[in-house]
Amino acid sequence: MYAVVVTGGKQYRVMQGETLRVEKLEAEAGSEIKFDDILMLGDADGIKLGDALKGASVSAKVVGHGRADKVRIVKFRRRKHHRKQMGHRQHYTEIEITGIAGGSK
Repeated sequence: MYAVVVTGGKQYRVMQGETLRVEKLEAEAGSEIKFDDILMLGDADGIKLGDALKGASVSAKVVGHGRADKVRIVKFRRRKHHRKQMGHRQHYTEIEITGIAGGSK
């Protein structure tokens, strides 16, 4: 069984046992979190959308927090003596999907 979950403005296709990195969540490492914003559930029987997802949720365990690799931003204008460099490291939360609960049938 799989689900499409929305968190941090992004959509993720998740299955039980998967580990993934999402935008930073305010939760302690080792704690359980629950995602209620489910867009789709799928299994061998087919998919569920819309009203069939009332009450559906995905539970996950927070593995840890971290920062992604540095992304370099360079702004350069030729022949103008202009060059600007910046860097950015995005914070993330690593989660492990522990269960997918289906909605009403």
